[in-house]
Amino acid sequence: MANSRLSCTQIWVKMYGYFARLCQRLWYFWCVTVKGFFVKKKEKQIPPAEVYFHKGKIVVLGQMLMNESLPIEKRAQAAKEIGLLAFTGGPPAGKFAAEYMKEVARLLQDEELAPHIKILLLQSVACWCYLNPLSQKRARSLQFIPILISFLEGSFESSTESEINSYLLLKFWTCYVLSVMTCNNSSYVKELKDHKNLKDCLQTMASMDWTGWPENFAQVLYYLIGFHKN
Repeated sequence: MANSRLSCTQIWVKMYGYFARLCQRLWYFWCVTVKGFFVKKKEKQIPPAEVYFHKGKIVVLGQMLMNESLPIEKRAQAAKEIGLLAFTGGPPAGKFAAEYMKEVARLLQDEELAPHIKILLLQSVACWCYLNPLSQKRARSLQFIPILISFLEGSFESSTESEINSYLLLKFWTCYVLSVMTCNNSSYVKELKDHKNLKDCLQTMASMDWTGWPENFAQVLYYLIGFHKN
């Protein structure tokens, strides 16, 4: 009995460590990898003029995203910048960006898109959902979860190392986006638990080399969902 209690205590201590580090690592990752894309002053509240500035840029980028005559990479880059504006502009900008996320979801389901294009789209979703419960709720209603799960559960065969690495990178980003969505969001945890194959997928992804990332987000997601309890 004593050993059992000790084991439970160790598990909870480890879980707490993951949750504490997750917030810190996510913030670090945004600052270094994502937020650095823009050079903006730090602000606690977003003035009305700033809100309209973000809205104007989002509208212009949204038109690019929806323009099927443009190269797909340019459209995906526009989607990424919409997500970045949603992140830097706070909840009001997130609301403006939500109008274009249905198109992002549609593009992500295009099996013909190259992994690096899908990664740009995933970065858009991650920015849009980061610490924004309203965006996370909207993303769930747009069925982003089954789309992302399909990336993790999907298989890919290629003899080209660069293609294999690109596909793995897509899976890495998928783990990251799901971690952003799932942190402090019980509805995501409940839905992800229902995907029976996800546990094995995350165990496989956690065994990969995550060098260059601030955290092994497959392992983080595994703990956030609570698969370690089963």
